[in-house]
Parts: sequence; structure tokens; C-alpha cells
Amino acid sequence: MEIKLEHVGFRYQTITDYVALKNINMKIQEGKITGLIGTSGSGKTTLLELIDGLLIPTQGKITVGDFTFGKGIPLKNPNEMHSKIGFVFQFPETQFFNTTVKQELEVSLNLFHYKLEQKEQRIKDALLMMEMDESFLDRDPYTLSNGEKRKIAIASVLVYNPKVLLLDEPTIGLDYQSKKSLIRLLVLLKKRYNKTILIATHDVDLIHKIADYIYILSDKTILLEGNKYEVFKQVDYLKEHKIDVPKVMEFPFLVYKKKNIKIGYRDEINDLIKDIYRYAK
Repeated sequence: MEIKLEHVGFRYQTITDYVALKNINMKIQEGKITGLIGTSGSGKTTLLELIDGLLIPTQGKITVGDFTFGKGIPLKNPNEMHSKIGFVFQFPETQFFNTTVKQELEVSLNLFHYKLEQKEQRIKDALLMMEMDESFLDRDPYTLSNGEKRKIAIASVLVYNPKVLLLDEPTIGLDYQSKKSLIRLLVLLKKRYNKTILIATHDVDLIHKIADYIYILSDKTILLEGNKYEVFKQVDYLKEHKIDVPKVMEFPFLVYKKKNIKIGYRDEINDLIKDIYRYAK
């Protein structure tokens, strides 16, 4: 499912009347992984909540597949749209409501009226995708480790097989191996199952590894967009706006700046080390 945001703005109309986003124009391609990077308070989470329909734009409109909503445009059939979107929150506890993992994984299946035999198989498959076994089903999700909570939160979305995945800081609490497993899973979901994936994160190394297209949020609007080379090669500009750059792309930039030696950009650190070795010989 393709997602379009046209001149979208959002204002929290509370006591402070806070503007969270302004004039956002985005096109998230179907079957691709899109990265959304920004500092704290830049509006990343608000943007995900808008796409999910949890919030309605106070300016502009959003189109998710066949669904369009925005200022003055009510969302029709919200349950049907939500069945096609999976939202994994930044803090897993905020999406837990039950005392066992099994009950937690059944929530969406019950909401979308899956049959009993379908539920059991989908739960097994979702756990398997997260490299977890059925021994977790009777455990209390609130007693799990941070990494395990994150995996269950993702499994609770994968269980009903949505076309779109929205992930808010998905690598928080994951160790190195779990992070590698998540990367493999997201790439698999894109390549084999044609999922449309939007990841909001501070983890620029994650985005560098897997994103097909990147948006940079700053001062509540889009600062920069493009593929990873177009975006991350602008090191000084990004740092000026307090945006981190993946080390594997920052290092060649610094070498050229300080030593006037071009060693090129590499996706993997091992390839970069080989280039450095060749120049050092």
C-alpha cells in the first residue's frame, strides 16, 4: 500500500496550543522500507500516529491505499484500514493489555474475527518470525526483558499480517544479535511479502543498512529526503541540525576533509577497512 501525505500539519489543541508538524509532504512507496530520522521532539511519533489514523491532521490530507482522511475529510471504515496497518509503539508496555503473551497476541485476531484454528497457526508463525518459541505464551509480558517485550510487541502486529508496518524506535532494548535478527526480518518482510515499512528512529546505522528512501525531520517539517547516499553525504549540513551520520559514511567524509584523500563510500565496515588498507600500503 502506498502512503501519501499532502501539506499535512498537526496542532495539539490543548492549553499550550502546540504545533507538532507543519506542511509535511511525503510519498511512502509500496513494498519499500522508508526511514524517518529526527531529533527528539521533531514530530516522528506524531507523524506515525497520523498515518495510523490515531490522530487526524489539522491541515492537509493523508492517503493510505484506498483510504483518505484529513482536515474536513473523515476516515471511513477505520477498522478496515487498521486491519491493514500494524503500529509498533516506542514503548512496548503501552500496547500491552493482558497478563499472558498468548492473550496479547490474540487481541488483534479477535478484533478482526479470525477463526480458532487460524489463530493458533498465526501465533506460532509470529513467534517463529521473532525467533521465540511457545514457552513464552503463558508468561506475563510485563515481566519480560526489554528486548523480549520489543519482540512480543512486533509479533502482536505480525500476527494479523498487515500490509503496512509502522515502527517507532524498534531497536531500543535490543542487543546486537536481536538487532541483526530484526534487520533480517524486515528485509524478508519487504522482499518476500512486499510489506510497506516506515521506521521512525534515532538509529541511523539501522536506516543506513535497510532503508530504500530516507526523510529527515527537523523543526517539525521535512529538512531533507532522498536515498541514503544523497542524504548521508551531507555530513556538515546534518550535523548543523543535530542529526547523526552512520560512521561508515562519516569516516570517508572526514578523511577527504582532513587529508584530501578520496576513499569513497562503502555500505559495510569491512569494505571500508579494505579501502583504508589499500591506501595505507
